[in-house]
Amino acid sequence: MESVIYSTLPPQAAKLLDLQPQGSKGAEAFVNAFLKRSMPRLKDEAIQDKLTRKAVVLEHCPKRRKKEKRKKTKGFSAKQRREMRLFEIKPEQQKQPQMIQARLLKADLHGAIVTVTKSKCPSYVGITGIILQEMKHIFKIITKEDKLKVIPKLNNVFSLEVDGFISHIYGSKFQLRASERSAKKFKAKGTIDL
Repeated sequence: MESVIYSTLPPQAAKLLDLQPQGSKGAEAFVNAFLKRSMPRLKDEAIQDKLTRKAVVLEHCPKRRKKEKRKKTKGFSAKQRREMRLFEIKPEQQKQPQMIQARLLKADLHGAIVTVTKSKCPSYVGITGIILQEMKHIFKIITKEDKLKVIPKLNNVFSLEVDGFISHIYGSKFQLRASERSAKKFKAKGTIDL
């Protein structure tokens, strides 16, 4: 069986299949070119060495893909921003939040809708309701489910919406009765922690 497999093809069959006879220069040039293309990392001597062994294992060499550059969406230039006056805030708009916060510090919060936005106790976060009673250290809030919740001011941050502005009340700095707060003068402070 082996003698049939390894025997040369008759000239008529080779002509019919358009095969070149063994040892022809055209066939040798084709094999050399094919090996150079399929094994680009190897030098000519290494390819010839593989040919003399008569056993060539071809490896698949995928082409390296070039990284596509992402097109960044261009924003406005500094000149365009100045021309459009994007960051200019009118003086009356600058004063309004400060005025609201100054009034809010002295306001009576009974009947206001507040939400606990931050707390050291995670179970308080998200509670929203109407303030029924405000004491020195606690808010008594009634929720939508008609449940009365007693929430301490200490270590809690409450949010309150007034005229479209959301203001945050830091309960740790707000531990006064409503009557005491209306007479007190507050100073603006930089950073506030829970």
